[in-house]
This record gives sequence, structure tokens and C-alpha cells, in this order.
Amino acid sequence: MRNEVLRLEKVTLREQGVTLLDNLNLHIFEGEIMGLVPIDTHGLSALCDLLRENVPLHYGYVFYREKLINTWRSPRPHYNRISVIQAKSCLVDGLTVADNIFVLRPGFRGRLMRPSAFRRQLMPFIHSIGIPIDADARVEDLTVFERFVVELLKAVVAGCRLIVLNEISTLINEAELGKLHAILRHYAAEGISFLYICFHFEELLQISDRTALMMQGRVVKLLEGVEMIPQSLLPYSAAYEQMVTSQLARGAHQIGPEVFSACLPEAAGGGLRFSVRAGECLVLQDLDNHFIDGFLGALAGARPPEGTRLRLRGRPLQRPERDRRLAVIQDQPGRTMVFPGLNYLENLCFTMDHRIRSLWRSGRVKRGLRRAYAEWLGPDLLERRVEDLTETERCELVYRRILLQRPDVVFCVQPFRMADVAMRMSIWRMLEELLDRGVAVVILAVNLADSLSLADRLIRVRRGRPQEAFDRVHFNDLPADAPWRSLYRDVPDHRKEDLP
Repeated sequence: MRNEVLRLEKVTLREQGVTLLDNLNLHIFEGEIMGLVPIDTHGLSALCDLLRENVPLHYGYVFYREKLINTWRSPRPHYNRISVIQAKSCLVDGLTVADNIFVLRPGFRGRLMRPSAFRRQLMPFIHSIGIPIDADARVEDLTVFERFVVELLKAVVAGCRLIVLNEISTLINEAELGKLHAILRHYAAEGISFLYICFHFEELLQISDRTALMMQGRVVKLLEGVEMIPQSLLPYSAAYEQMVTSQLARGAHQIGPEVFSACLPEAAGGGLRFSVRAGECLVLQDLDNHFIDGFLGALAGARPPEGTRLRLRGRPLQRPERDRRLAVIQDQPGRTMVFPGLNYLENLCFTMDHRIRSLWRSGRVKRGLRRAYAEWLGPDLLERRVEDLTETERCELVYRRILLQRPDVVFCVQPFRMADVAMRMSIWRMLEELLDRGVAVVILAVNLADSLSLADRLIRVRRGRPQEAFDRVHFNDLPADAPWRSLYRDVPDHRKEDLP
């Protein structure tokens, strides 16, 4: 008989009158890797907070290691020995790996810190997983993958028997993801359980023992074995895959002349050169999180290293941060690219003042825009403040703003990260609309999930240097673990061009 590590029984959680978790039931057993697919993001953050800390419940019971730790009758607020690992790291910069694992763990009461003792204690853990990490390394010097590994070790050393991994695969490449899966299987064999939250069924097929589908704050279906992707029960997933396959059958995008080119010297990332054409989708995969931040800094106006050359329409790009012919869509734009205090229409028109004179001064112009866009979006939406919009509506707002800006080239930073199925479909359609309008789209990604389905070309970058490049008709030559790779076996050779 398997021991139970976690049981959520009829858990209902409300906050400010909104039901975040609705009669949610979930069981996780010892040594199990349980997958969780959020069909939407409703209640996902609340679930992670509930596991980490005993927040007051409206109804229900929470059992951890077969002990009742939270109930609606008599809430006992305290932190649980359950670790949640996500994009925002809980490690403390300025301290070493060993200090983060041992000194900052719950229950540490030592008065003297002995680095040599910490190193000796940490070595068996590092050797057991086969990942070489220096115990004396500062955590700010670690790669993203190494930070995830350190957080895992910290949770194991602290005695956590349940570890939650919340959408971390989009921040590491396919090879690192394979190493992470091996570590999870190693600790699962030792009786540690995992809740693996991911928006991609394909990824969970590789790692999870069972998978739960979560929608509107409740588990609506539990899948095992061959049931992992029941298309009849997953209309959103089926519709999304149909979008991808129909685009593949249509062939490559209509591609025009070159609109943007970049040359980054050694100091800016190792001599990377690339160009993109009108209507083309180019994916730059940063295999080690070394390239994206520096390149975005150059686009944002930071002083680039000597020798950096950016050209737009054949001419040097002197002030990219002020040139409306270029646009950057940041990671999770619904949170990072909207302006609180302004309504939907004001946010929508924020980058249109180069096209419409007196946009902000003329009431007549504003009224004309309101009438024009009311037929497109509806009058009620235009007057709503961004604080009252859903995450999907805020994300769509940013993409619509870029569509109205009409740039020549758009740089998208991991556009599908933390997006549920409905939002991924919306983002996919808007990127397709940009491409259909002849806009060049450059996707900056670490993990290829979803991005490959739009790409005409792929350049894989390691340490700032181009490692390998693939044209669309050669995507089937990608590593076997690349997402959507199997869809490219019979891609028609509509267009075949030399890679830069």
C-alpha cells in the first residue's frame, strides 16, 4: 500500500469575494511525480500559496504526510515543509551555494558557520545527482538551471517530502530539462514526491506518473497511462494543435526583403550575426541564458559594447529605444507593459502618436478613435481600467497596441511563458497576424515550446555564438526532445533558402 503525501479534500478558497479554489480534490502519493495541467491560470497561484502556507479556507481539509494540517474549522496559520520552485528564485544573492542550502534552511540554529563542514555535508548530495556544482560558488554566478538544482537540493536537505515545480521548463533548454527530469526520478525513487505544474501535455508525458487537469480552480479530470492526452476531453488542446498543423500545411510565410540585421561582437555575446526579413519568423534559442539580456539591453538604449552594429532597412539604427519602426514585447507583457491608472483605449494608443498628430491633446481625435475602435473591441472594454482586466485581456491589449503601431520588426521575449491554453491560442493568432502584415518577428526563447510552431528559421545560440541553424524544412533534424518536432516530418518544401 502506497503512503499518501498530500491530500486536498473539497478545498474551497475565497479571496475578496472571488472563489479561487472550488471544491478542489487532489491526492499525491509517496515517490510520485504528479503532473498538473492548468487549462486556465485561475486559482493556480492560490494553490501554490496554500501548499506553502496554511491560509484560511472557506471549506475543506488539507492533509500532509497523513496528518491534518489545515481545515476550515480551525485554521492554524504556519508554513509547511513543502517547497515551491518557480521562476522567481528564493535563493539569496551574495551567499554561497552551501550557505543557502544549510544556513537558510528552516530549523537551522547553529551559532557558528563552518564552510568546510557545509562542503562535506553537501558533497554526497551533489555526487548523487551527478551535477557538478561548486559549494563555494556565489548563487548570482550560477546559471538558471544550476539555481533550480540548488533549490531542489535545499528542499531535500530541509526534509521536504513534497516539492512543487511551477512552470520552470520554459527557462531552461531541452538538454537541461532532460537532466532535471533525471534528478526528479532519482529523488522520486527515494520517496520524495513532486507536483509538476506545466501547460504542455507533451512535456508531462515524459516525466509524470499521473496528470490532473485543473480548470476554474478545480481538478476536472485525472489521467493515467494511455489516457494522458484524450483529445475528446481536451477541446482547447485539440484546437491549438489544429491551428499548428493547418499553418504547417499552408507552408512558409510570405517573406520579403531584409528589414533588420545585427552584429554583436565578442563582448556582446561572442560574435553573433543574424538578419530577418519582412514577414519572416526567426527564433533565436538561447541555450544557456547568456544572450537575451545583453541583446535586449542594446535595444533598450543601454550602451552596447564597441563593435555592436544594428541596421534597420539597410541603415544604422542609432537610437533603437526611440524608433517606432522597432518594437519589443517583453516576457509576460500583461504584467510588464501595461500602464496602471490608464484605461484600455489610452493603453492601446500609447505608441501611435508618431502616426496620429495631436493624439493626446485633441479631444476630437480621441473621440474619433473611440468610435472607430468601439466597433472592433466594444465600447465597454475601451473604458475599463487595466486593473480590472483579466491576464488574457491585458496580454491581448499589448499585442493589439503593437499591431496599431505598425513596426517593421518585433522582438518577442518568450511569448508563451506562463500562458494557459486559451492565452497561447490568442498569442499565436496575433503573431500570425503580424507576420501576415509583413512584420518581421524575432522570438527570443530558451525553450522551444510553441515558438517552433511559428518559426521559418531557427538559430540555436550557446555562449552568445551560433551553434547550429535550421531552415523550416529541416526542423525534423532537431533533437528528438524538441517540442512539435514530430509535426515537421512531412512539411512540404515550399521554400528553401540558404541560412545566414
